[in-house]
Amino acid sequence: MSHRFAPWKATPARTVRRGHFWVHGERVMIGERTYQTPPIYVEWEAPETVTRRWPVVLMHGGGFQGTEWFDTPDGRPGWAQRLVEAGYAVLVVDRPGHGRSPYHVDTVGPMGPPFSYEGGRQIYFPGDDPRHTQWPFDPEDGAAMDEFIAGYGPLPEDLAASQTMDADRAAALLHRIGPAILITHSASGPDGWLIADRCPHLVKAIAAIEPMGPPFATIPNIGPMRWGPTAAPLRFEPPVSDPEVLRGAPPGDFALPSLTGLPILIVTAEASAFAAASPPTAVFLDACGASTELMQLADHGVHGNGHGLIYEKNSDAALAPVLDWLVQRTETEPGGIAG
Repeated sequence: MSHRFAPWKATPARTVRRGHFWVHGERVMIGERTYQTPPIYVEWEAPETVTRRWPVVLMHGGGFQGTEWFDTPDGRPGWAQRLVEAGYAVLVVDRPGHGRSPYHVDTVGPMGPPFSYEGGRQIYFPGDDPRHTQWPFDPEDGAAMDEFIAGYGPLPEDLAASQTMDADRAAALLHRIGPAILITHSASGPDGWLIADRCPHLVKAIAAIEPMGPPFATIPNIGPMRWGPTAAPLRFEPPVSDPEVLRGAPPGDFALPSLTGLPILIVTAEASAFAAASPPTAVFLDACGASTELMQLADHGVHGNGHGLIYEKNSDAALAPVLDWLVQRTETEPGGIAG
């Protein structure tokens, strides 16, 4: 007998406002026909009454799509819903070439490698670390693993070009909706720095959940971070045309004016193999004039998490200190509440 899956029967009803749109890409000519480079897909949701001043833009990790912010693998509400319940208007994007933001090699360039089961295990199951207790399903549950991996696709082979598209589209999104808070995860972490570099007046805060790094690393199956915390160029002062100059420069020789005064939080989990990349990223950004705050979830009583902390069994507990930080850092200025 086949198992009947009807989650709507057990899910409480909600009253929200929601919709979707795309931020389009550029037109390009290939031969005699006109095509579009990848857009960014935006799905938004808001409570009946928005009580928080700034909307939140959620950016997903590498190869995945915006669904990672919705329901968790075990069917609980994800961070997107919890932020709506906290009074925020929330926009969840599919980065260019991911999910519902279509990919074609003629308009984007070659694809990177497909996402493997082994890659998923390496990222989300940190070996035999006994501290990792919050993954939402048994790693040996083949059917659950099949469903989890189903959402993944390849990244563009050119990491710098991919990040440039991400940042350009997201900056266009902010120009369309106005100032917002960015929450990034993993491979979208560098996008946060790039977006703020493009439109610092439109980024009110960045919460980077285990951002990809450390600076100048070559990320397996993804590419090199040639510009320190990013693969794509940032606007350093004094200007830099060769990223190798940055690699050899003493801390403090170059600044990132766009990050000065911007509230930045970097969140790490105690059992994640990727947590070690975050402190060097914070050190690099701070040497460029930022004031980065590192949040180790274990220091806030949130234990047992790996790199997928945003959808592990205690995802609500993991969000709580991040939400507290957002409120403290973005709601102290005078001004009204968005409607």
